[in-house]
Amino acid sequence: MIHVYTGEGKGKTTAALGLAVRAAGAGLRVFIGQFIKGRAYSECRSLKKIKNIKTEQFGRGCFIKRSPSARDIALAQQGLKRIEGYLRKNCYDIVILDEINVAVKLKLLTPDEVVSFLKRAPRHLELILTGRSAGKAILQLADLVSEIKEVKHYYRKGIKARKGIEY
Repeated sequence: MIHVYTGEGKGKTTAALGLAVRAAGAGLRVFIGQFIKGRAYSECRSLKKIKNIKTEQFGRGCFIKRSPSARDIALAQQGLKRIEGYLRKNCYDIVILDEINVAVKLKLLTPDEVVSFLKRAPRHLELILTGRSAGKAILQLADLVSEIKEVKHYYRKGIKARKGIEY
């Protein structure tokens, strides 16, 4: 099954991480690949304590505000290949591709690369894709799509991202 959590609202990664914790509690093996991200986010520290969950980051640790660098592109490409290797070895029951939709929007990966990856994935696997701006091809392939809409956000009042809440 392919799940997509997209939209402009806060909570896409949080929803995916909640599913990861639930799955680990049921004895399932979970891999979380974070695209673009490369900093020590609080969730990474927590998830390291859960034996059935493995996380890896495929980014430089900075928010990409301009055109991505060759290094940004290479990290995303390497990440997708690394995850595909895990799929071939049947290491996991659930694979979360965190912020992969944003990686596609920023042209770190092409829609065709991601769609091809999804089509090659074993059918028994749960794949969860997060990030704003999920493309049409990915949405069409998905079995479940949740769009998280921002109704109100304290960021609009000038409140900065807070440790333990946003990162």
